[in-house]
Amino acid sequence: MRLAFMGTPDFAVPTLNALQLAGHDIAMVYSQPPRRAGRGKKVTPTPVDARAQELGLPVRTPTSLRSADEHAYFAGLKLDVAIVAAYGLILPQAILDAPRLGCLNVHGSLLPRWRGAAPVQRAILAGDAETGVTIMQMEAGLDTGPMLAMAATPIADRTAGEITDELAVRGAALMAEVLDNIGSYPAEKQPEHGATYAAKIDKAEARIDFAASGDAVLRQVRAFNPVPGAFFEHDGERYRVHAATLQGKDGAPGTVLDDRLTIACGTGAIRPALIQRAGKPAMSLDDFLRGNALPVGTMLA
Repeated sequence: MRLAFMGTPDFAVPTLNALQLAGHDIAMVYSQPPRRAGRGKKVTPTPVDARAQELGLPVRTPTSLRSADEHAYFAGLKLDVAIVAAYGLILPQAILDAPRLGCLNVHGSLLPRWRGAAPVQRAILAGDAETGVTIMQMEAGLDTGPMLAMAATPIADRTAGEITDELAVRGAALMAEVLDNIGSYPAEKQPEHGATYAAKIDKAEARIDFAASGDAVLRQVRAFNPVPGAFFEHDGERYRVHAATLQGKDGAPGTVLDDRLTIACGTGAIRPALIQRAGKPAMSLDDFLRGNALPVGTMLA
């Protein structure tokens, strides 16, 4: 099948790999433009751009798809289908209509729950029991198109990074299966009942809310691992908490309760298991406490 692939982050790379392995004719890979990254601010291609170059595939990185020239170029590719996975740019109607079979999207939730930019993080924060991946036919609305296939997975006590990695692999396999059997997957209209919106994560949301319950704080820690990292501050310094456990203690929210850095929440308490000071590597609690003890009674925010 002749197709274009449109994606940007690591989440999208397994789908690109699966399409290449399946022998599809990938006429063009679209990704967001290279950006400056790292301490040296070196211009760096996106993960999809870099992988496409490794595979010897042509890459196009427009800043927008709104111009008539981009529409004409895309239509000129004469595609059977376009495959989209976390591309990050809005697809105008002219782009959606150009491929013979339209545009199919790999979306990291069980639609219609958590349409939008941060479905995995929002599912964890909300305390959902499960999430998953959906293959959908794209339309003008935000993740509102008909569904072709989906696969579920439990959330349990996993981090956003762990779940996202799993969904990337499962979504890639599911998309390859859908393309191989395109006529066997009738499109099913999404119900509006139960639809929710997964807004993009604001870095300010990663500040730990110790007034919340211990369970809610643990969900913050897992939802923001690996990025942006749940954090608290003390004496103007930021401490990121990458993993934590629930503790059966009580106290004023934000108070350090013992010499093992147990921190009181609105109900219950949490104890960091993996913690990182600004500018330092993440370390286990034992390693952290050897040189960074926060005295009992310290108030954290």
